[in-house]
Amino acid sequence: MPVADTTLPVLDLSQTSIDITRQLCDIESVSGNEGPITEAILVALAGAEHLEVLRDGDVVIARTNLGRDKRVVIAGHTDTVPLNDNLPTRYETEDGVEYLWGRGTVDMKSGVAVQLKLAVELTEPAVDITWLWYDHEEVSADLNGLKRLADNRPDLLQGDFAILGEPTRSEIEGGCNGNARIEVRTFGLRAHSARAWVGHNAIHDLSPILDTLAAYVPREVEVDGLVYREGLNAVGITGGVAGNVIPDAAMVHINYRFAPSRSGEEAIAHLRELFEGYDVTVVDLAEGARPGLDAPLAQDLLAAVGGEAKPKYGWTDVARFSALGMPAVNYGPGDPLKAHADDERVAVDQITACEQGLRAWLMTG
Repeated sequence: MPVADTTLPVLDLSQTSIDITRQLCDIESVSGNEGPITEAILVALAGAEHLEVLRDGDVVIARTNLGRDKRVVIAGHTDTVPLNDNLPTRYETEDGVEYLWGRGTVDMKSGVAVQLKLAVELTEPAVDITWLWYDHEEVSADLNGLKRLADNRPDLLQGDFAILGEPTRSEIEGGCNGNARIEVRTFGLRAHSARAWVGHNAIHDLSPILDTLAAYVPREVEVDGLVYREGLNAVGITGGVAGNVIPDAAMVHINYRFAPSRSGEEAIAHLRELFEGYDVTVVDLAEGARPGLDAPLAQDLLAAVGGEAKPKYGWTDVARFSALGMPAVNYGPGDPLKAHADDERVAVDQITACEQGLRAWLMTG
């Protein structure tokens, strides 16, 4: 008789979404090591006869094919940032609030846990659903599993509306800001620091650039009823040759978070105008996403969840759905301020609230 492989992690999706969160988090899946958690998800879904289950690398796709007139896509990533003595998970209580503490509890395995539980339990939802769990969200965009799927199999992402389970305290956050990074360089002439007057100091020439950044007043922009806050900041400076050399080159690395009213092209044009006359290199550009709240399915979701929609200030993969012409929102448990933190932790009542909100919406359509 063959012996069962006890080295593979096991997920019990009959447990509560809180328990499933803990199971998921205790499967270490730092970006690049998503294989074991992917296998665990596939095994856990094996008995769900109402789902068509597919795999693309470390992306798992599970979808209903019930012939409904609407299809929604609900996605979450399975990877985390590196650990820092914050696994295994544990429960803790503070000021009367119970938390599940540990890497991934906020970003975003609690959202994935809710999705997995509903995926196996909702055999007759009011809409067809494509569930997606993907890899490599926390690292370079060229490795992102959802990007790879969008590039190679966009048919698997087709739908009328999408939800990304990023942490939002179980409140709706529409769209997202765009994200651009540029390098602004200055150039001088090397010389011995004892005879500085024969050279030209490139680091000193950074001063007007820094003055522009310090004086810059970021916009607050209303987009489809939500107010997005922009940000323009230096996030790094390089320069210098040696302790006795006048530097001939220097660079400021600048990050611009722009409201989704601007295209990426318009954002870069704005930066080039701000730093006209300087050498500007674009090193990263990600389009934002409009809120998507005017879609009927979004309005139904908001009614099921309650509360008021808010803007998402950071960039998220909702922008990938938006680029495919699909309105999308962020909705998941966890305080985004605790994402990636060493004391990452999620209030367990937010996990329950997210499950209840999604369940009510998916059963009523």
